[in-house]
Amino acid sequence: MPSVAPILCDLDGVIWLMHQPIAGSVNAIESLRTAGHRVLFVTNNSFSLVADQENALAKIGIQAHGDVVTSSQAAGALLHKGERVLVGAGPGAVEAVRNAGAILAGRSDEHHRDSTANAMGSDSNQSIDVVMVGYHATFDYRGLTMLSAAVRNGALLIATNDDATYPTPHGLIPGGGSIVAAVSVASGVQPIIAGKPHKPMADLVRQVLGTNDLSNAWMVGDRPSTDGLFAQTVGCKFAQVLTGISSEGDRGDALHEDSHVFADLATFAKMIAGS
Repeated sequence: MPSVAPILCDLDGVIWLMHQPIAGSVNAIESLRTAGHRVLFVTNNSFSLVADQENALAKIGIQAHGDVVTSSQAAGALLHKGERVLVGAGPGAVEAVRNAGAILAGRSDEHHRDSTANAMGSDSNQSIDVVMVGYHATFDYRGLTMLSAAVRNGALLIATNDDATYPTPHGLIPGGGSIVAAVSVASGVQPIIAGKPHKPMADLVRQVLGTNDLSNAWMVGDRPSTDGLFAQTVGCKFAQVLTGISSEGDRGDALHEDSHVFADLATFAKMIAGS
């Protein structure tokens, strides 16, 4: 049996589609763990709270407490205590801001909520140090105006991730990267990107696993341009599955010298765990 190695596993398009489990994925995780592999779920989903993602995995039969790493967490690791942050993203980004000891100065979608939103700490009369942008379905022109203005006024622009699309059971929808692109164009500033395939996420994964050497690890994902490149960033092997955005004609071999294509996670697990 191959030597036990960490498995970095994407969620959307690998484990599930909009929390609907992909056939064989739950049993695949069980077989990998039974074989002794540490499975770390590495996701660019920045919207959900970490606990919510852990609970969603538990509902389909995968225990994941302490085993979920998100692009919001990677973005939060770039913040400094006391910085004032304007968030154009979901609850996961808000959680990351608070966990970093930064100040939630406001949310660009507050007008979508209620008149008590200012209790969150929004104060347009004070300067913004950082603008953090990620996926949120309430993004609109007013939010774009607020976010881009803060960046033009000197705020650092941090993107949780730059995935242009997001896979669902009904096809692709715009992802956080599409929102980030709008803010970047409107402000004239390129963002620092935290999630896969970029260095902040790689640093966070190494920290969680407690090692800098991931040469024996695997990154399992459906996007060669994200997961495949992330495998290069952390220095591990890449297993591309065809259950998300990819198809047989969208192979990632050219992006990674140690890239392998599998029909799904179950097929990968059978090869790795021998079951």
